[in-house]
Amino acid sequence: MANVNGTWLGTYWQEEYPTRFEATLVQAGNSLSGNILDDSYLGEAILSGEVIGRKISFFKQYLTGSKYTINYVGTISEDENFMQGEWRINRFDSGIWEAHKSNEYLMSELKNILSKELVSSF
Repeated sequence: MANVNGTWLGTYWQEEYPTRFEATLVQAGNSLSGNILDDSYLGEAILSGEVIGRKISFFKQYLTGSKYTINYVGTISEDENFMQGEWRINRFDSGIWEAHKSNEYLMSELKNILSKELVSSF
């Protein structure tokens, strides 16, 4: 069974328009819970679902702004650092999504890359 505990950065597309999000996932066995913060007016949502093998499914419910529950299904990569799938609100409103495991040291890695590029440019 895949382990998805942690922070994830992702994007979902609705009518070809991307929305970025940050998700904090807590996995206990097959059970999944957590929070999602969308980079849109909808804001924060809670989620609950499950992980079975490399399959993930969860429901997202916004705390304010939307009365709809969104169903997400997807597949987790072998290295457990990427997942992607489809979301659906009802029979007619759906799209794709993807998320990458967030790296706590992303900023320090970026600084290292930039300093190496600066040194090599001289």
